[in-house]
Amino acid sequence: MTDAATRAAALLHEHRESIDRLDAILLYTLAERFKHTQSVGRLKAEHNLPPSDPTREAAQIARLERLSQEADLDPEFARKFLTFIISEVIRHHEKLQK
Repeated sequence: MTDAATRAAALLHEHRESIDRLDAILLYTLAERFKHTQSVGRLKAEHNLPPSDPTREAAQIARLERLSQEADLDPEFARKFLTFIISEVIRHHEKLQK
């Protein structure tokens, strides 16, 4: 292996270690987020509130799109990501309503 190839392999390894750490952070952050949304779902169920709040959801999507632009991340990706998370939260809230 050449020196350049060895340096490239070391850099690749460092990038992959960073990616692995960030993946773990994302998963633990999502888990913490879902703990809070489960609490919201229980509160909604106890008070007979609807499982979804379209006004809040639209505001959150707009907020995340703005944040994604600030972070130099594709706003469309951010919107799709949050839309997926919101759909999971609503699904959990609907289960709690039963």
